[in-house]
Amino acid sequence: MPHTESGTYVAEHREAPTPQMSFTLVDEEVTKPHQRVNGANGHVSLSHPREQHDQPLPYWLVNVPREQWPETCPEWLRDTSEKNKGILATPDEEFERLSWEEVKEIVRSNRIELFRRVPSELRRYLEYMHHIKQQYGSVMGFVLEKRLRWGDRNTENVIPRGRPFEYDDDVKILYNDWPYGLEPGIVHLVVWTKFGLDEDPDTGDLTDPMRRQIDEYVDRTFRSRVPADQVIWFKNWRSLKSIHAIEHFHVMLYRPDPEFVREVTEGDVPLVERVRRGESF
Repeated sequence: MPHTESGTYVAEHREAPTPQMSFTLVDEEVTKPHQRVNGANGHVSLSHPREQHDQPLPYWLVNVPREQWPETCPEWLRDTSEKNKGILATPDEEFERLSWEEVKEIVRSNRIELFRRVPSELRRYLEYMHHIKQQYGSVMGFVLEKRLRWGDRNTENVIPRGRPFEYDDDVKILYNDWPYGLEPGIVHLVVWTKFGLDEDPDTGDLTDPMRRQIDEYVDRTFRSRVPADQVIWFKNWRSLKSIHAIEHFHVMLYRPDPEFVREVTEGDVPLVERVRRGESF
């Protein structure tokens, strides 16, 4: 869940923000000046057909229309990682989406850290997660209550009915709410489990028996309906997880039948789409 990955409030706003209010600004289509990456400092310089600007643009202003620039860096971007800052400093038009072959190679080589969100989508993700934490106390509390609907926000109340993959109601398949920057046709799902997914304490990777169990589940659930070479799965390393308390792994499908996806997710709609529509939970 995954998985999952925004607009900007001006500094003077007085009304208490809600997640839905946050995203109306950046979705507006505006004319943007050309943006040029400065590799030395990760900033972006603007160049306009009728005027040149040599001053670097800070990461928190890139991909934001000039008339919506905040006076200072938003709170939810101030302490973000250097990796995120580098992504945010990249203009959307210079971001290259991953092809299916590249996605498969990343998973095969276990280089999961190479997955990136589109810069403007990463911004939306970071802002929304900030507001979710304020409203629900934690991202996990929100996921449990609103996305998984496995009771209240207390993870201790999530108890599996049986052994791993024994009962369907111990598993829920949803869209990755904030997907990576992938080429069209790649569907990114997250398989959430009430049971643990055993890891080797020395490597932090899945144990061989658990890896076999997951692969058998993927065979039954996905490869039985989608060609095997159009299905891959992976589990994030612990250091890359955004949500730790409830186990989950990722499944990516290449050009699957939309009806199958609706069936397996029980008609789920990813959070990023709900946000764009202005929907609330």
